[in-house]
Amino acid sequence: MTHDPIQWKIDRLSEPDTAPRLLDLFSGCGGFSLGFHAAGFDLRGAVEFDADAAASHAANFHAGSAAHAVSRDITATSPDALAAELELGAPELAVDVIIGGPPCQAFARIGRAKLRSVRADGEFRNDPRAQLYVEYLRYVRRFQPLVILMENVPDILNYGGRNVAEEIAHDLGEQGYEVRYTLLNAVHYGVPQMRKRMFLMAYHRRLGTPVVFPAPTRRHRLPDGYRDSAARIGMLRQNDLFQNSGHYVDPPAVPEDALRPAVTVGEALRDLPFFRGSDSRNQVDDECYAYTGLPPSEYALEMRQWLRTTPESGARRHITRYLKRDWRIFEAMPEGALYPRAHELAEALFAEELKRLGESAPQKGTDEYARLEKAYVPPYPKDSFPNKWQKLQRDQPSHTLQAHLSKDGYSHIHYDSKQARTITVREAARLQSFPDAFVIHGSMGAAFRQIGNAVPPLMSRALATTIRDTLMAAVRRQADVVAAD
Repeated sequence: MTHDPIQWKIDRLSEPDTAPRLLDLFSGCGGFSLGFHAAGFDLRGAVEFDADAAASHAANFHAGSAAHAVSRDITATSPDALAAELELGAPELAVDVIIGGPPCQAFARIGRAKLRSVRADGEFRNDPRAQLYVEYLRYVRRFQPLVILMENVPDILNYGGRNVAEEIAHDLGEQGYEVRYTLLNAVHYGVPQMRKRMFLMAYHRRLGTPVVFPAPTRRHRLPDGYRDSAARIGMLRQNDLFQNSGHYVDPPAVPEDALRPAVTVGEALRDLPFFRGSDSRNQVDDECYAYTGLPPSEYALEMRQWLRTTPESGARRHITRYLKRDWRIFEAMPEGALYPRAHELAEALFAEELKRLGESAPQKGTDEYARLEKAYVPPYPKDSFPNKWQKLQRDQPSHTLQAHLSKDGYSHIHYDSKQARTITVREAARLQSFPDAFVIHGSMGAAFRQIGNAVPPLMSRALATTIRDTLMAAVRRQADVVAAD
């Protein structure tokens, strides 16, 4: 066995037609993996705790292999055990690139209120979800990859006054890596969705290459909630959360005059099968529904053809929930409307029904009146969580998809009032840039959760292409130096 795994990997990659080997940690169903697979990486394995997601990953990348479909707890699975189970050989020689996104719930703003009861100085240490990145680093130390890529929510930059990304960068720096991290929005890379995430990238210093993030390919003027304002970054710097290390870099500029507009929801979904919300009771999960006759967009064509190996033409898992009360409200909502507007429309529909019933309408205060009101008006206060409901706009990219889709889907209501429903599993996959041939195992809720948790494959492909080009250029430079000597 070689005593220098790093140089052995560099030499190996200098051989003709040799693909970089990949390990995906916290892989989910495989959004990150798919982008790297498309960029020519050799996916050797993955670690995923959720059984449905692990089955999805194996189905798409390892022909349903039993060994790859096993769900694994990374805290209870050593790198050596994983290498043995997947027949990877010696861990330090097995892979060239490690990617992954440790579960982000502990870092996300949405979950922080639940942690208020924990003492400020103990919040981070007492939440096991916030410590899973340590397992990621444990695998890095054992496998010694040439390149590392990590994804997480922006709040990882300020979690209870700690910049976890900076701590990770410091650890990797001590292991011999050149590290940078930044904030990228998937909408700038061809995904029909505004999705801002932190990406940390590292190359082993022996490669002698700087860290470069991919240049945007699409333009879109982001609303305030998605912008990385100079004031916000300045505040983090002022609080020394970057520790003046130079690890954080500003995102690549988006030259609006030179780029095509962002892909819209309408471009992403308009060719998918039509059905009304009231028809969703009759949808069959495993049926292949034919595409509409509408001309598919360039984006839709790519989603139809990517991964397709059969002549089948249509969309599977085009299913959603039947919502007896709410499809009438969805029909009345204008595009872009939020919950307060939906609640107002529901009250108006209820008033119309009372008027129609006339003298036979139940009296206010009676049980019959309460039952009728419940059939029309949602029970949630209209002055809280305004984006609990939101209707998509066909001429704009979507707002961020989240795993919460598994609960109700009201955050993403289809823009077409004639359909009057929440989006389907396949439509959610389209908005995340998963191709139609991508297999997603599990129940409807499990499928929505896997999609919402994933790294959009087109975002991943942009990062993977940049990493592949940077890595292979560094390998060629070293080979040229050796040849010259």
